[in-house]
Formats: sequence, C-alpha cells, structure tokens
Amino acid sequence: MKVKKYIADTMPEAMNQVRKELGPDAVILNSKEIQQRGMFSFFKKKQIEVVAALDPSPITPKKNPEQVAEQPRMNKTNKPKLENEHVLLEIKNLKKMIEVQSRQGGLSFSPSYQVAYEHLIDQEVHPKLAKEIVELVLEKQGDTEIDVIMNNIGLIIEERLSNVLAPIPLNKKIIQFVGPTGVGKTTTIAKVAAKMMLESDKKVAFVTADTYRIAAVEQLKTYARILNVPLEVAYSIDDYHQAITKFSSYDAIFVDTAGRNFRDPKYINELKKTIDMSMMETYLVLSLTTKPKDIVEIYEQFEHLSIAGVIFTKLDETRQYGSLLNIALEKQVGIAYLTNGQDVPDDLLEADKRVIRNLLVGDYDEA
Repeated sequence: MKVKKYIADTMPEAMNQVRKELGPDAVILNSKEIQQRGMFSFFKKKQIEVVAALDPSPITPKKNPEQVAEQPRMNKTNKPKLENEHVLLEIKNLKKMIEVQSRQGGLSFSPSYQVAYEHLIDQEVHPKLAKEIVELVLEKQGDTEIDVIMNNIGLIIEERLSNVLAPIPLNKKIIQFVGPTGVGKTTTIAKVAAKMMLESDKKVAFVTADTYRIAAVEQLKTYARILNVPLEVAYSIDDYHQAITKFSSYDAIFVDTAGRNFRDPKYINELKKTIDMSMMETYLVLSLTTKPKDIVEIYEQFEHLSIAGVIFTKLDETRQYGSLLNIALEKQVGIAYLTNGQDVPDDLLEADKRVIRNLLVGDYDEA
C-alpha cells in the first residue's frame, strides 16, 4: 500500500494533490490543521495536512482465490439457505396477516394490504397519505402477495417523488439555511459548500447571523478556515448588506441563521431584523429524529419565508423515514439533500427517489 502525506494551504488544494498523484481510488487516512514555521520561528502559517493511501493491487471479488474456489459449492450449498430465507420471509408475512385477520374490526383493507398499510404507519407516514398510496395499488393490482404489493407501493413512491427532489442549484447566489436548534445547520452548510467547491469549482463565502450562540460562530469560523472560505458576522441588517456587497464577486454566499425554539414567534421577527429575505433562496434544515407532528409544525412555522427546499439531517440516527414523504408530498416542497453523519463533506447525499423508496419499503424487485 502506498501512503503519502500532503500539505497545502486549503483542503481543496490538498484533495486536488491527492487525486492528481494517487487517483480517484485514494483513501484519506487522516487530515488535520498544522502550523508551518517561518524564518526564525516567526510568521507561523496555518495549513492542512492530509495523509492519503492507495492500494496498487486491491483484492477484488473476482481475483480472490477462496471465492473463486468456493463459487461452485456456493451455487449448490447456498441454494437451500436461500430457499430457507424465502420460507422464513413467507412465514413472517403469514404471521402478520394472521395477526391482522384475528382482529374483529377496524381494518381498512384485506389482510395483505392491511399489512402493507400498517408498515407505512410504522414508518410514520401520515395515515391519510398511507391510505391513499395503498388504495392506488389496490385499484391497479387487486389481491396479490405482500412482496408484490410492497414493490408497487415503492413504484408509486418513486413516481410521486420524481418532481420534488432537487439539489441546490449551482446558479443561486445567496442561500440561507434556517431551522430549529440542534438540527445541524452549520455542519450542513459546510458540507454543501465543500461539495460545490470540490465538484463544481465554485467560489464560496460564508455569512453568519447566528450571534445567539457563541459556539456557533466559532464552529463556522473553523469550517471557513479549513475550507479557506471568507466569513463575515452580521449583527444587524446593515452588517448583512455590507457582507453581501463585500462578497458580490463570489459564486455562492451561504448564510447561517440562529437556531432557536421554533415555537417562539420572536425568532422569525429577529431573522427579519438581521437578514433581507427578498435577496435569497431559503432552505429549511430538519432532523429525521424529530417527531413527525413536530416536523410539520416546524415547516409551517417557517413556511411564510418561501422555503425553496428542505434538507433532512441525521438519517443515520433513526429507522423511521415517513417524514420524508409527509413533507415532500403533503407540502409539495423539494428535498435537496440528506445527511447521514458529521464528516465534511462526505456525509451528504443528494436526495434520490430510489434511496427514499428503499428506506420506506425495502428493495422489492419485480419478478
């Protein structure tokens, strides 16, 4: 394995060096901020140190002798195992249907469709929306097996999401991020900015109006320093206008706002005192760990700011994803990104209809 250390003024420069020398398959082992000493130990300059590695002869499944040797046996010995898994799945679904049939009343559908409907409810899809989706499948398909029903539900979800999924456009000049406290707005800004810089070579600047929390300003300053992005703090509407004017030559200006209690009406009024809402596109950052009813309430609290799209965070911290459908379909607002961790810029996913479908109903392929 080839391991090499790179030192550059900014993270994008370091990444470009890694890609140029080691190629796209290189793995980043470590990155940190360092200080390079100048003459006589004066004029210390902060730089980025990246340790990257490349395996010149990685082991692939085709070249693994054990896998090649065992392949004939796998076709024979694993066949009963796959059949057993199929039987266990059938038993599991049958058990669910027996449980449904054992209830004396209150069923909205026949057993197979009731199981599918209750699965969506368990995923915290709004009952009205879940019923509507299941009824559409019932009209087209009629009674059938549960896996076929779930697959058809997935197809409807994909179809419905086709027009409401879109990343933040690259031609937008000023992009504001709003949302309640604790959802990860500042980290999300850093992820989106880094993505634009690395993938689209955009020139980016930061403005923060989150002066309510001291730590928030320092956090964005840290990201700005690592990414080599300029940052201005706006304490008033005049500060905001001055910052926008100062960064007029930049491709994109990302604006961070204070995370506050979304039920406090003063919060929105404070935003208007520090930020010119007419100048920008606003993206609402929401956490998937928040209760579905609260997510709807949060959206409605910010709705009058003309929300251009929604970014959902903490995908990796929950197993219920119904809010993705509830907001996108009931509010007809686009989902721009999903985040699934703290790493910048890696843990950022463009919203994809197939991914969301699999999160909600699993990957049932048509046979």
